[in-house]
Amino acid sequence: MKNRVLIIDDDKELCALMKKCIEQENLSAIIAHGGVEGLHLAEESKNSSSLSLVILDVMMPDIDGFQVLERIRKASNLPVLMLTAKSDEEDKVSGLRLGADDYLTKPFSINELMARVNSLIRRYTTLNPTTEIESECIKLRGLVIDKANRIVSMNDHVVELTGKEFDLLFFLATNKGRVFTKKQIYTQVWEEEYAFDDNNIMSFISKLRKKIEPDPDQPFYILTVRGVGYRFNKEA
Repeated sequence: MKNRVLIIDDDKELCALMKKCIEQENLSAIIAHGGVEGLHLAEESKNSSSLSLVILDVMMPDIDGFQVLERIRKASNLPVLMLTAKSDEEDKVSGLRLGADDYLTKPFSINELMARVNSLIRRYTTLNPTTEIESECIKLRGLVIDKANRIVSMNDHVVELTGKEFDLLFFLATNKGRVFTKKQIYTQVWEEEYAFDDNNIMSFISKLRKKIEPDPDQPFYILTVRGVGYRFNKEA
């Protein structure tokens, strides 16, 4: 089965162009020209587990992309690539804090779009054979991080993480005891030049702690190194 991309954008010409380019990459695409329609298609596809990625515009006439993203994140960890027409950082930071995995600012090149699309699908689609799963697991005092299937569990209960939350947790856990600045974390996990204020990283850390820490106010796994950054507890 081909990987399937849901495009949610009210710009019909741009949607048609993105769909054509996506299909040239041996992927399939469906289009929604508004947020309500997009949520309906996402819900339909969730039942058949047929979606691999959502491309989501911020500015739409019915409900905006942030509202759509929040609704998607309540039900799914599906990768979301946000599109924004603004050149400032406000929309980008807002999208990332709500759980977007990547963003593009309009106007963008088709080559850059497809690079982001292929990267996200490659990162979040499970291709590893089952014989490798055990070696890909990190086990830490009740916390299990399954890299091959991108699943995290705490005391045998699955923890629902977004794509970037998983990447952040996996990065810190595979570097137990090492201290990283917020800039180092961003460049390693987001794989691009640091361009946002430190509150963005702090927001992701806070969300992770609420999901994996027995007591988020007294974290055991992800520790703050005051004035420097964060480290994963080497005692875990």
